[in-house]
Amino acid sequence: MDGTLSGRFLRGLALAPDRPALRVDGVDTTYRELHERALVLAGSLLAGLPDRPPAVGVLAGKGPTAYAALLAGLYSGVTVVPLQPAFPAARTRQMIEAAGVGALLADDDALPALTALHAEGVGLPTLFAPGGQPMPALAVDGDSALKAPMPARPADIAYVLFTSGSTGRPKGVPVTHANTAHYFGLLDERYDFGPHDVFSQTFDLNFDCAMFDLFCAWGAGAALVPIPPQAYAHLPEFVAEQGMTVWFSTPSAITLVRRTGGLEPGALPSLRWSFFAGEALSCKDAEDWAVAAPRATLENLYGPTELTITVTAQRWTPGQYLNDMVPIGAVHPGHEVLLLDAEGAPTGDDEGELCIAGPQSTPGYLDPGDDTGRFLDHGGHRFYRTGDRVRRAQDGGWLYLGRQDAQVQVHGVRTELAEVDAAARTCPGVEDAVTVAVPVDGTVELAVFHTGEPVPPARLARHLRELLPAAVVPRAYHHLDTLPLNSNRKTDRRKLASQATAMRQTAGTARTHERRQESQ
Repeated sequence: MDGTLSGRFLRGLALAPDRPALRVDGVDTTYRELHERALVLAGSLLAGLPDRPPAVGVLAGKGPTAYAALLAGLYSGVTVVPLQPAFPAARTRQMIEAAGVGALLADDDALPALTALHAEGVGLPTLFAPGGQPMPALAVDGDSALKAPMPARPADIAYVLFTSGSTGRPKGVPVTHANTAHYFGLLDERYDFGPHDVFSQTFDLNFDCAMFDLFCAWGAGAALVPIPPQAYAHLPEFVAEQGMTVWFSTPSAITLVRRTGGLEPGALPSLRWSFFAGEALSCKDAEDWAVAAPRATLENLYGPTELTITVTAQRWTPGQYLNDMVPIGAVHPGHEVLLLDAEGAPTGDDEGELCIAGPQSTPGYLDPGDDTGRFLDHGGHRFYRTGDRVRRAQDGGWLYLGRQDAQVQVHGVRTELAEVDAAARTCPGVEDAVTVAVPVDGTVELAVFHTGEPVPPARLARHLRELLPAAVVPRAYHHLDTLPLNSNRKTDRRKLASQATAMRQTAGTARTHERRQESQ
């Protein structure tokens, strides 16, 4: 079991059976307790189904029962598909169908999502659901508890996560036990995590970075503490109260904590490690965090879901860097790197689109049709095209230059602008739509320009909330008679992006002027 995610939890269980594996709302759950609960749930799941399903969905937030449900899915020995209860039901149904989910494990907060899924025509057997839920119920039966987690082979798919798709349909990314074994093996060599560490858990369970938190902590016998939203307003106090030693979040969290006054010098003295990923990390953000957490080693991590959580790391040291952004660092050992020029051809230059091949790469999307344009065979290796432009740094690592295509990170959630375009075009009255990214406080917000009828912004936003994750629902909507074209007769996205940025700045200036007048 050593090469599986279940095996990592068993390692933590052996190291610290009676220490907390999880602390939610001040309540500790020990490794032994979480292990025994997961064995009961996994056994009940398998006993309640006529056949072992190809995949189980885990519909869970970050409450006390969510983690037992996730671990039970892994213990069952089948592919786990983390599902976010806050996502639109239609989107979740697409994921369920694409991954071949045959049953659900749901946490205590999933009832509204289960009800919405049922209205979408989903009727899967469901375990660990609140009373009165609409799905066919599976009983929790202690007599059916497994004696040990079900075995898995290296090539078996551990979990499937979904990323944005340009057609408006999410793309399923299968990650194997071999992928995660290589990844966590490297992290074990790089870091000194142990049973006395306490990890933050800022990411939702359907976000790949959450796997870093869970299985770095659980592989070391450490405790995991989900961060409640209200904690950010008083983060130094919360971190101190929990005795937190390892922090991991998107860089957007730095901006949030700065606004609440939580980045005073020495404000986070208990942290030993600080990690950031999901967005570009600015030097200013790194410097400010390092001042607040002076005893912590800070690293900038990078990696798309298709390359198993993160595939590069840069240890932060103060200095001058390109565009005042922290480099993404060196690619993990065992991988090959290829750069492509603007035409998509291999180049010997030190700048281009980053492509990576190696043991962390997914075997391909659930739908092989999605592989087109994302994978490249070259020199006997199968490379994943990240779509990110990089430049080689003097130390041999990589500097991040930006996106090659129309993919963006919005508050750590990767999305293709074409998916938002496609969703906006389904709104009644909209003829065409183009989405652009507007830089705001170290991250981006999305703005939509649309033609057709002058659909009110509130109606468009309401429509998109039914189709897209909340983090990527655009903040601004602008009606145009026609979309501008560039010299190649293509939609001039650059002009629209500039226009959206200017309009946001104008609106901000107007609001500031109004507040000043009100205060006089």
